[in-house]
Amino acid sequence: MSLITVGTMAFDAIETPFDKVDRIVGGSATYVAYAASHFVKPVQQISIIGNDFPQSELDELISRGVQIEGVEMVPDKKSFFWSGRYHLDMNARDTLVTDLNVLENFNPIVPDSYQGADFLMLGNLMPSIQMQVIKQLKQRPKFVAIDTMNFWMDSAMDDLIAVLQKIDALIINDSEARQLSGEVSLVKGAHKILTMGPKFLIIKKGEHGALLFHKNQVFFAPALPLEDVFDPTGAGDTFAGGFMGYLAKTKDISFENMKTAIIVGSALASFCVEKFGPDRLKEISKKDIDIRISEFVQLVNFDIDLL
Repeated sequence: MSLITVGTMAFDAIETPFDKVDRIVGGSATYVAYAASHFVKPVQQISIIGNDFPQSELDELISRGVQIEGVEMVPDKKSFFWSGRYHLDMNARDTLVTDLNVLENFNPIVPDSYQGADFLMLGNLMPSIQMQVIKQLKQRPKFVAIDTMNFWMDSAMDDLIAVLQKIDALIINDSEARQLSGEVSLVKGAHKILTMGPKFLIIKKGEHGALLFHKNQVFFAPALPLEDVFDPTGAGDTFAGGFMGYLAKTKDISFENMKTAIIVGSALASFCVEKFGPDRLKEISKKDIDIRISEFVQLVNFDIDLL
């Protein structure tokens, strides 16, 4: 059961209150691939990189069952670069530098070998690019999810609305949900967003967990309280990768199974923040993931005698 992931493969420079790194591999598709590869193979990557993207990183992805036929390498340009600074409130950050580089001319092509994939994760990209990928698929995947952000709501709302009508799940944070719906209440906002096309809505709330909405059903998944949050960059993409990877592994897109998938995604994201970049995702084993998931279960497990 294959999963196509579309997004950036990039370099980041990150500064937190605890440390800084001037150059580390990042990008939405990178995080999704590392997370999802713990559950499903192949992960079929579609992205674009420059001549500076390390071959060692590509080899590492390949060794984990990630196919890179859909990754275009531009020999005379550099990879996408982002630099940001986090404050003591790690839910907020300042963007310092954004160099689009190869991303400026990203024209994703779905290889023939990727056709027939059952799951598709479209990372945070221009909605017209997301639509371009959807239209190239000869057979609609069993489940399509996208990530998006405030910027596209400001600059490409019509295109975003068109994409929402083609997908199954939208993954956004709470401020994005409020902007998209125009509602202060996340519950009211969720109901409005679900009328725009997606069957499922996931609202991420950072260290405060995540909400899953489907029709009149709601599920809340907590975030695991961590002693040290080292670098939250990529946590949202890691969440999406764990979520989609688990769904692809189980081949079950019911609301009940999606509850488990959200816990799995949250568990993977909790590993991601423990080190800069995707390094922690490369280290963990199935045993580590199982232990972390059991910690989530214990976090909300209780017995009560009804009055």
